[in-house]
This record gives sequence, C-alpha cells and structure tokens, in this order.
Amino acid sequence: MTGRTTRSASGVPGLDEVLHGGLIAGQLYLIDGEPGAGKTTLALQYLMQGVRDGERTLYVTLGETAGELRSGAASHGWSLDGIEIVEFIVSEHDLFGDSELTMYHPSEVELNETTKRILEAVERFKPTRMVLDSLSELRLLAQSSLRYRRQILAFKQFFIGRGCTVLFLDDRSGRDIDTQVHSIAHGVIALDRSIPAYGPALRQVRITKFRGSDFISGQQDMLIRRGGLQVFPRLTAKEHGRPFDRDVVPSGAQALDDLLGGGIERGTATLLIGPAGSGKSTIAAQYAVATARRGGHAAVFTFEESRALLLARLKGLGMTVDEGVGPGKLMVRQLDAAEVLPGQFANLVRESVEVHGATVIVIDSLNGYMNAMPGERALTVQLHELLTYLNNHGVATFLVAAQSGMFGAGMRNVVDASYLADSVMLLRMYEHQGSVRKAISVVKKRSGPHEDTIRQLWFNRDGVHLGPPLEHLRGVLSGVPVEVDSLARSAPGDDDAPRT
Repeated sequence: MTGRTTRSASGVPGLDEVLHGGLIAGQLYLIDGEPGAGKTTLALQYLMQGVRDGERTLYVTLGETAGELRSGAASHGWSLDGIEIVEFIVSEHDLFGDSELTMYHPSEVELNETTKRILEAVERFKPTRMVLDSLSELRLLAQSSLRYRRQILAFKQFFIGRGCTVLFLDDRSGRDIDTQVHSIAHGVIALDRSIPAYGPALRQVRITKFRGSDFISGQQDMLIRRGGLQVFPRLTAKEHGRPFDRDVVPSGAQALDDLLGGGIERGTATLLIGPAGSGKSTIAAQYAVATARRGGHAAVFTFEESRALLLARLKGLGMTVDEGVGPGKLMVRQLDAAEVLPGQFANLVRESVEVHGATVIVIDSLNGYMNAMPGERALTVQLHELLTYLNNHGVATFLVAAQSGMFGAGMRNVVDASYLADSVMLLRMYEHQGSVRKAISVVKKRSGPHEDTIRQLWFNRDGVHLGPPLEHLRGVLSGVPVEVDSLARSAPGDDDAPRT
C-alpha cells in the first residue's frame, strides 16, 4: 500500500487493535450478526466516537424507534446527544382500517421511495459517519436478489466521494442472498454468539473481509456489559516484545535458589507440578512476594483459591507485602473459570505487564485455566502464545498444575504443559516415620544446570524451608519410601518440619 490511509476509530475497546488502527474512512462496511449479537451497540459506540471526534453522525433506523434506541443507550449509561436519528417505521394509522397491515406507511412501501428518503436525510445532515439499521427491511422490500443488489450498489455509489463512513447492519435473516452485500462492502465484521452447556453466552467477533489493510484474523473474544462492547484481540506473540536483561529472579529462600542452580531467569516459564496440598502455590507465591519486596511488581492470577484466603495464608507464612499495582506491590486477581474468556484473560495479563510493569506472573492453576478454554488444543495453542509473549517481555512466569491423586502411581497429569515450560519443579507428598511430608526436586531447566537431588520441603511462619538431599530414602517420589540404611538418622531439619 502507498500513501497514508485515514482511519476512523470504532469507539469499541480492542476492535481498533484487531483492525490495525480502525476502519478505513469513507468506505461502506457490513456489521453481520443474529438478533442480540450486539450490532446496534457496536453501531452506537461508533457514532458516539464520531461525536467525541467532532464529526457529524446519522443513525437511520427502519425497525426500532428513536425512543427505543435512546432507552437501549440509557441502559449503558450513554447519551445520544449529537447523533441525528431518522426513523422510517410503521405509523400507528396503519394499525386501523381495512387495508392490509404493512411495516411501513403506504407512501414508504416501495423500495425506491424508502431509498429516496434515506438519501434525502444524508444530503440534509451531511454526516461523516452513518449507520443504516437494518438491511433485513430493505431485503423484504426488494423481493428479489437482483433488485436488492442493485439498491445496495446504488447506496455504495452514492456514498463514494462524500467522505462518509457507512455501517450497514444485517441480522442474517436471508442467508440465500446475504452474500450480495458481502461482495459489495469494503469490509465485513461478523458478530457470533454460542450457548455452552453451562455458563454465559460466548461472544466473538471476526473480520471476514477488510480491503486495503491487514488485520488480526480468526475469532476474537468479546463481551457485552454495561458500557458497551469490549473486544479482546487474539494474542499474537510475534508482534509483542521488548529488550530486557536476562537477570536471575531470586526467591528469597537461598536453599530453593541453590536447588535451581542459582535461581530462575527472566524471560522463562517454570511449571510447578504435584498433587493438591504439596506446596505448589506457596512456592510460586514466594517468588511473587520476593519480587514485590525488592521493589518490583508481581501479579498472581488464581482460578481456584479465593483472593482473601490466599492473602491470609501468605500472611501466616510471613509473606506480608503491599497489595496493589505498581512497584513494590503484589496484585492478586481472583478469576471465575466459568465467566472469564480466554482472550479476556490474556488481556488481563497484558495489562499487568504493559501497564503496571509486572516482571513476575503466577497462573494458579492450569487446571482452572483449562476450564476457561473451549478445548484441549485451544489451551495448548493459547498457552504457547501467552508464554512466548511473556518471555519476549522478560517476565518470569510460574505455572501451577495440580495432578489428580495424592500418592504413588495413581497420580496423573490433567494438563500436560511440561514441554512448554523452561523449568519444571516436581513436588510430592510421602509417608515417613508416621507423618505425611513434602518433597521437591527440579527435573528440567533449559537455561542452565540444576541440582538433581530430592529435598524435603516444609513451611512455617518464617516461610519456605528445604532440607538436605534425602539420600537415606529410596522411593520418595512413589509416596512410600524405604530407608536405604536402617540405621540412618532423620535428615537434619526434620525436627523443625511440621508433623501433620
């Protein structure tokens, strides 16, 4: 492409990023979606953005009344001041009499007359942004595919050269002739909605056509809530990154850093895997708290444990830190896997990194993260993109994954992300001297050497503790170890470890 293209901001958070800057001004676009998909909401956000930019805007409605539009806008807390609304709908006089009931006043029944009045409104107000809602009414008047196409072409020719960006809304009520507008429009934005077996409706937006510009292809997650539409662009890691020093991120527990051959490096992902109760979340939180105490910013995203319980538990372990965003603070965000969208979660992580400057991110756990995904393959692909993005920004990422089962060979991985992680820490629970104890080992580290020992792990009010290598035990990872030497004494540090 040559020259500079003038863009028209959509007013929808996230959509302009998908469109690489917004709509191309002065063109005709189709907003396609079933009733309730959010077409009118998107159109109003587009026009309100035009009002903020000092442009003339026009909303032509063939179905809803101006009062209904304003009522819908009020539910979002909006005012439509500055937007000209012209309505061509049924007159109350048509509800009486012997004549056949139609949707339009008799003088407006013919397609040509309706088209003429629309164009007169455009000439009168001279908008730079316009919405026509909706094409289904025009399609009913046209009666045939040929006549419908000719009218749409006439609209397009009329708007060319007038400097007006036009949105046509269509509710997919005539799939046999919908492709007529798709081929004529400069771009097509499709709004999709699906109903899962459990949870809220899943909404997505996809750009099926956008002449003259690149865009982010595929499905983008979308929400409709008070305040309008918000789009969460699909994360493409190759488009994001910044230079950083590959420094070591200390844990604040020297024995833990020694086990890892010095510590975890920035720009890497670490997987902590083990059964429930083995200490995975606490180890991950140790890195986050230590980062905040050094003046950095860390963020913990928890899908299972409540925010209040996590903070109380950390306080009981001596891990007190200021909660919030920014340097020297720890941000804890509790998420509901049944409510959060995959794209929405990626957007929250991006905000923590790009806006608040987080250098440590904890995702607890991958099991909850998986429940927010539409399928296992989607989990793998999106997790790969997310980790690549975080690595490109120099973030040390900690992933918590719970295995099913508690002891022995019966445990299995619900989510296998070990091949995506740069380091893998394995945690186990084992029986010894009448107590259930915890053990930790490092089984993988791409960025350098590490200990291959298995050490006892325990927690108290002073934080995280590791004992010396469990050389006197064999089969710790199986859950029921045996003494290598029956005369071997308990490992130093056992007396300080909890016995419950």
